[in-house]
Amino acid sequence: MSVHPSLPTRNLMIRLLALCLLWGMGLSVYPQDRKEQLQREKSKLEEEIRYTNELLEKTRRSKKASVNEVVLLQNKIRKREQLISAYDRQLKSIERDIMSAGNEIRRLEAELQALKEEYARMIYYAQKNRNAYSRLMFIFSAESFNQAYRRLKYFQQYSEYRRRQAELIRETEGELTRRISLLQGQREEKTVILEEEKDERTKLQRERQDKNQALNTLKQQEKSLLQTLREKEKARQRLNQEIERIIAEEIRKAREAGGSRSKAAPSDVFELTPEELELSASFENNHGKLPWPLERGVISGTFGEHDHPVLKGIKTRSNGVDMMTSGGAVARAVFKGKVSRVMNVPRFNTVVIIRHGEYLSVYSNLIDVSVKMGDMVSTKQPIGRVAPSPDEEKTELHFEIWKGKTVMNPEPWLAR
Repeated sequence: MSVHPSLPTRNLMIRLLALCLLWGMGLSVYPQDRKEQLQREKSKLEEEIRYTNELLEKTRRSKKASVNEVVLLQNKIRKREQLISAYDRQLKSIERDIMSAGNEIRRLEAELQALKEEYARMIYYAQKNRNAYSRLMFIFSAESFNQAYRRLKYFQQYSEYRRRQAELIRETEGELTRRISLLQGQREEKTVILEEEKDERTKLQRERQDKNQALNTLKQQEKSLLQTLREKEKARQRLNQEIERIIAEEIRKAREAGGSRSKAAPSDVFELTPEELELSASFENNHGKLPWPLERGVISGTFGEHDHPVLKGIKTRSNGVDMMTSGGAVARAVFKGKVSRVMNVPRFNTVVIIRHGEYLSVYSNLIDVSVKMGDMVSTKQPIGRVAPSPDEEKTELHFEIWKGKTVMNPEPWLAR
């Protein structure tokens, strides 16, 4: 007569314990992190949409239609599409969790059934061998004291194993109930998110209609828009020429200050002191981590060449990014450095250029500037207020980054 727990039963216990550990680790921690990341992304996009709505409301106070309204609507549509994409990813994540939870619940039910069947066999054996006299006879019929002792221990271990088996069944039933409840919660969450996504798609459709309506109104003012565009392009060319001239002058001064060290250096590269080399390296190491030059704002114009938002066949080019913000907003330095120039450029008001070793950051369309040429500034230090537009309800900063004489796209440099 054998009283050992069978090997399959022990393996069953090991698998069940391992399964419980996997449930606790893999199905709780990782999905929770993923869920929190998606929620943070959604919250950020929702905040950006709210802020864009604020700027749109101010823009619409103007009595005439504005390209600015179309730009803001395009920005809001893009953010709304990103938000809907985040909802899609969240739904797919929940669906994966639901599928995984369903599979694990079925497996847990099978394990529980196996445990109950094993326990039933033990109860049957215990009932069959409940006669205390038979147990004593089995022990005393041993051929040696050691064998008798081992038989006695078998009975004790078997009793303990049966107790543990009943306990494990209760724990498994509790875990199964908890997982079923969790699954139900996931299904309810999916229903809520589906409704929220549907609402976002309705808003997106309405915003596209608003954009088309604004475009139709502006197309009736094509002649006026072309005139305004030409004036802005002339001002932008003037700004680019001034920046290039100042950078060339800065490079020349650095070469002269370097003396004989600068004779072999290329004419378009800064001759840097050890301190400036360190500052350049520090600026470069902060690629993708620089603070925005505004505390709050939305990108209203991107780097490079683009189609005009209203005029067909017309392209515009920008050496930086335009950032729309609230009235009275303060511009701030994106990194520590030295003020190279403070100058006035038509249509761009006051322009501040800050040098960070071989890099330069440019802040255009400022008023009430609080720094002067030669000042040392720190990261996020206020340098002036962004000027409001005299003919539109908007406040917009133009921001650029240069490396020597090479203009760079500022957007990838800024923290997201």
